[in-house]
Amino acid sequence: MLFRRVTLKGIRDGDITVAFRRWKRPSVKTGGTLMTAVGQLEIASVTEVSSESITHEDAHQAGYETLVALLEELAGPEDREIYRVDLGMMGPDPRIALRQMLPDLEETTDLLKRLQSLDIRSADGPWTRQVLVTIEENPGVRSGTLCELLNQDQPKFKRRVRSLKNIGLTESLGTGYRLSPKGKALLVHLTAPDEEATS
Repeated sequence: MLFRRVTLKGIRDGDITVAFRRWKRPSVKTGGTLMTAVGQLEIASVTEVSSESITHEDAHQAGYETLVALLEELAGPEDREIYRVDLGMMGPDPRIALRQMLPDLEETTDLLKRLQSLDIRSADGPWTRQVLVTIEENPGVRSGTLCELLNQDQPKFKRRVRSLKNIGLTESLGTGYRLSPKGKALLVHLTAPDEEATS
């Protein structure tokens, strides 16, 4: 479930409290959360509705000037139903705190296992260490350049960086990325064997 930036601002400010989508099946669920560009959004409820039940007030609460504008945007294939999504609180992105906390021995072991799992599932071999090292050596460099350095296509590279970000190891910048404090600490463990071997 995606939101425009202006809509996210309205949600954060409390001006937008509901959303409507046409789906084959809902991509969010009652009581769940949704990670957005401005924080973690609570999903209060998800309910299937008819277009006839949507009111002018609903449209305004969804950020539309008129009901007609909302219904025009909801026009779509007949095999998709309309869902009303009542929105809860917009909280801080929990990954921000996650990536600032330096890992203890137990978490370091867990993170190394998670990286190993990502490597094992990769069809073209291990990649996590290489990507972390490349980002550490090239902070703030645009993703296209990083892809050239790694000889990876951009969609795959961005998916991989997102996987690392989700466990608190990288941070997105205006241009490019950098390792988080947690990522830097973990990289010491990843590179230590190489350093010992060359000493």
